[in-house]
Amino acid sequence: MEKESKSIWEKYDKKDMDKLEKICQSYLKFLTDCKTERECTREVVRQAKEAGYRDLEEIIHKEELLKEGDKVYSVCMNKAVALFCIGKKPLCEGMNILGAHIDSPRLDIKQNPLYEDGEMAYFDTHYYGGIKKYQWVSMPLAIHGVAAKKDGTVKEICIGEKADDPVFCVSDLLIHLAGEQMDKKAAKVVEGENLDILIGNFPLKGEKKEAVKANVLKLLKEEYQIEEEDFISAELEVVPAGAARELGFDRSMIISYGQDDRVCAYTSLDAMLEVTAPEKTSCCLLVDKEEIGSVGATGMQSHFFENAVAEIMDRTGDYSELKLRRCLKNSRMLSSDVNAGYDPLYASSFEKKNASFCGRGVVFSKFTGSRGKSGSNDANAEYLAALRKIMDDNKVYYQTAELGKVDVGGGGTIAYILSLYGMEVIDCGVAVLSMHAPWEVTSKADVYEAQKCYVAFLKDA
Repeated sequence: MEKESKSIWEKYDKKDMDKLEKICQSYLKFLTDCKTERECTREVVRQAKEAGYRDLEEIIHKEELLKEGDKVYSVCMNKAVALFCIGKKPLCEGMNILGAHIDSPRLDIKQNPLYEDGEMAYFDTHYYGGIKKYQWVSMPLAIHGVAAKKDGTVKEICIGEKADDPVFCVSDLLIHLAGEQMDKKAAKVVEGENLDILIGNFPLKGEKKEAVKANVLKLLKEEYQIEEEDFISAELEVVPAGAARELGFDRSMIISYGQDDRVCAYTSLDAMLEVTAPEKTSCCLLVDKEEIGSVGATGMQSHFFENAVAEIMDRTGDYSELKLRRCLKNSRMLSSDVNAGYDPLYASSFEKKNASFCGRGVVFSKFTGSRGKSGSNDANAEYLAALRKIMDDNKVYYQTAELGKVDVGGGGTIAYILSLYGMEVIDCGVAVLSMHAPWEVTSKADVYEAQKCYVAFLKDA
C-alpha cells in the first residue's frame, strides 16, 4: 500500500468505523479512570488478569515452568508493569516489544505542603516534567495518589473527579494588576514556587492561630484518615479534574489530560491482549518516570525489565546470562510514544514536509533528540524498511515525522535506552496537539491506526 500524505478518514468503511469507535470509547474511559502511573498499572493488571495473565511472582513462588502460549505480567512498585505472552520460538531468538510510558506532566504535593496565608490554606507543590507553568492556573484540579501510614496501611486518595467532590486550583493575578506580570517572558509569568493549590478558607471555630489550616487538618482526619505527618510518606499528584471528552462537532478527536503517553500505552495494551499466539514472545512494557529522564527504580533506566526477562527465561528452563543477552539483542521494539502534531496556528515551528498530521495515521519517527540529533536513537534503515512491509501487508496507514523544525527544540523517549542492548528500536506513536498542556488533543483515526500498527508488529515483526 503506497504511503499517502492525506487524511485517512475517507478510506474507512462502516466496519472500520465501528472498530474505531469501540477502541476509542474504551480509550476515553481509560483516560478518565487512569490519571497516574499507579492507576494505570492497576487497570493494566486488571485487564491482563481478565485476559488470562498470571503474576510472574506467583509462577516463581510455585516453581512452575512456562511454556508456549502462557501469559504473565510483572509489576514494579505499583508504577510500572510488563506483560509477556510466550511465543513458539525460543526466547534467545528475541521478542517483539511495545514500550510506552504511563507518567505525565503534573504537580506533585511536597512532603511538608500545608500552610496558611491571608486566611486561606494551600498545598505547596513541585511541578513534574516539562510544563508551561502559566497553563496550570485558574482551572479545576484534582488530587490523586496514596498516603502510606506508619502502621503499614496505604490510603488511596482521589478527590475532585466525582460530581459532588470539591476541586482545587492555582490562583492567578487579575488582569487589572498584571501590568508587570504581562511584561515577563512566558517562562517567568508564573513561577514554579507559586504553583500552590488553594484548598480552604473556612476557619476552625475556637482556633486562634492558623484556624483555616487547622480546619483542613480536621477534615483530612475525619474524611480521609490522614494526619499532617502522613504527608511525609505520601505520593499525591495534582492533575486536571474532569473526564476525557470527544472534541469537535463531528466528534472526530479526543481531548484529555495525559494523552502523552497514555494514547500509546492504551493502544499497546489493547494490541497485546488481542495477539494471543505469537511466533516470537511478545511484550508490552509500560514504565514510569519518562518525563523526568526515565530515572529511578520504576523508570526505563532501572533493571526491572531486564530482571523480568531473566526470570521468564529461567521459568522456561532456558536461562543463562549469555542467552539473556542474545534475547535482548535479537529483540525488536516499537518505542510507543507520541509526536508533535502539526498545528496551523504555530506553523513556523514545523517543517511541513516532515511533520506529523492528525488524521493521517500512526507516526514513525526515525530519530528524535535536539539540535544535531543529540540524544537520539536514530533507527536503522533496514529496520524501517521491514516495518514498512509489515504496515503495508496489514493495511496500516502510517506517516513519518520529525519533532518540529531543526534547532527549534526537540525531545526524547525511552528508545535510546532499549537500543543499548543492541536491539532494533524506533519511535512509533500518535500525533498530539498541545502536547504537555493540561489538556491534549488526538485524532480518533490515529488512535485506531496505532492499535492496528501494534497488532501487526506483534504478529509479524
